[in-house]
Amino acid sequence: MRNAIYFSPPETHALTQTASAWLGRSAFGTLSAETVTAGSSAEEHRQLTAEPARYGFHATLKAPFLLPTDRTQGALEIFFDEFCSRQAPTLVPRLELTEIGPFFALTCGGGTEGINHLCNSVVEAFEPWRAPLTPEDMARRKPERLSERQRELLDRWGYPYVFEEFRFHMTLTGPVEEGSKARVRDILQTVFADHLGRPLPIEHLGLFVEVERGAPFTVARHAELRGMGDRP
Repeated sequence: MRNAIYFSPPETHALTQTASAWLGRSAFGTLSAETVTAGSSAEEHRQLTAEPARYGFHATLKAPFLLPTDRTQGALEIFFDEFCSRQAPTLVPRLELTEIGPFFALTCGGGTEGINHLCNSVVEAFEPWRAPLTPEDMARRKPERLSERQRELLDRWGYPYVFEEFRFHMTLTGPVEEGSKARVRDILQTVFADHLGRPLPIEHLGLFVEVERGAPFTVARHAELRGMGDRP
């Protein structure tokens, strides 16, 4: 079983509801009716969202990891709750729709100091709970395509996009062909119109689990950030 520390708004949050409908799945375990919009067939929509739907709507803070042999799932859950009780909430000043390579995601517009600080804290705090990457997991990260610094981060922290390489994003699609990007962007702007350009409070974290390789990720714990200090 793998764990991951993700940001996700609460299950009842309007953005979670919209994103779960778009993906056709909620990581909280509830079923969502898939949103199929004008200009997109049901099959095309499933192909477009299959990859992000498996992970659930989220922003990665600590990428999926295996537990070391001397750690237990129960102890991780206790530590997760304690960490959230000490960590201060923060804010995405403005939610934006962005192309990141071949896929689309919701990203942070405006100042990123708060969310960067939170991610750094998560990466460091949960590092003792991460077993070293297996050779297979290392190969999946395609280290030959990474910059020298990203490879250093992968070797040290198990993920190349942390610290100065981190970029807050909540993935909405798998790879989109170049000729379809304008149409897909228009669809996403319509679906997420009520959320774009607005602030997004970062007030909760989720402990997501993948019971077996390839299985959908689900929310095992979802906790409020209740700390008062350590804000940048």
